[in-house]
Amino acid sequence: MLPCTVDSDRRRGRGAVSNAAGRFEPAARIPFDDGWESLEDLPPFLTQVTEERARTVITRNQSPDIAFDRSINAYRGCEHGCIYCFARPTHAYQGLSAGIDFETRLFVKPDAPELLARELSHPSYKPRTIAMGTNTDPYQPIERQWEITRKLLHVLNDFGHPVGIVTKSGLVARDIDILKPMAERGLVKVAISITTLDHKLSRLMEPRAASPMRRLETIRRLTDAGIPTAVLTAPLIPALNDMEIERILDSAKAAGATEAGYVTLRLPLEIADLFREWLVAHFPDKARHVFSLVREMHGGRDYDSTFGSRGRGTGPYAWTIGRRFEIAARRLGLVGRGLKLTTEHFRKPPQPGEQLSLF
Repeated sequence: MLPCTVDSDRRRGRGAVSNAAGRFEPAARIPFDDGWESLEDLPPFLTQVTEERARTVITRNQSPDIAFDRSINAYRGCEHGCIYCFARPTHAYQGLSAGIDFETRLFVKPDAPELLARELSHPSYKPRTIAMGTNTDPYQPIERQWEITRKLLHVLNDFGHPVGIVTKSGLVARDIDILKPMAERGLVKVAISITTLDHKLSRLMEPRAASPMRRLETIRRLTDAGIPTAVLTAPLIPALNDMEIERILDSAKAAGATEAGYVTLRLPLEIADLFREWLVAHFPDKARHVFSLVREMHGGRDYDSTFGSRGRGTGPYAWTIGRRFEIAARRLGLVGRGLKLTTEHFRKPPQPGEQLSLF
């Protein structure tokens, strides 16, 4: 067992196998058995939720390789526990670990709907599609209790504001009653992320996310309701799940998906070590080969943050993945310009006490 690796019983149902201190912390704590079997007395990791009072809720970005310039994240941390999640390093800003802390020490913004309404009502606000699910999943398990995402959708619907949602949870189907009328006005589209159709691999890699079959069922339910739904084969991991590209796209098309996209594995900051630990723990015979291909796709490094190539990679192996995806998606009719959401319905609903317009 590696020095920072947590006992399997304590981390049961979690993705990361360690919980090293955040990169900004001045000291690190390493569990160590002093001979008195003290580690066996440590309790399992339970999910803790802390309320966070934010000043704003819309996050802006100017990244040239991202299709949106604004997003909303109602939660920090994600209980799905996906080992590959590129949001893990953000937990360091809370003084927490990108490992198990990211999956168990969660933050919720209960006033996010009110903040969103205030920001959309600002006289200088110009509407463009807001993305949800860009950092952590808006439909992770605690959404069942808090319903922040649902409340945000109510606000967006009231304002006639377009939104794009990315999730790997079947809980999104709960909100069909809101999403359907929004879709009828061209205000919403949903992307379901399917990493693998292998239930065993899915449970190891994304332990608290919906099963692959549940995600396919969710695509069917959304499309049957008239909600435009895409499939994301993300992330594609060399020698681990990239052989499933065609099967995933075939299954998603049969379920009703109308678009498709892909992203290759990204390993910024702490994620490289976390993913390496996870590979050694679960697939020791593949670890060296997987990282060899990852480095081949990123110029000899674990990760290359260059805009345009960070989510695709470069070199022969990355090119092969791209062409395979492109050929399969074209064959199934899952490529094209993509659905463009509209801002023509955007309006600022009257506030309490405000005089209504006659026109």
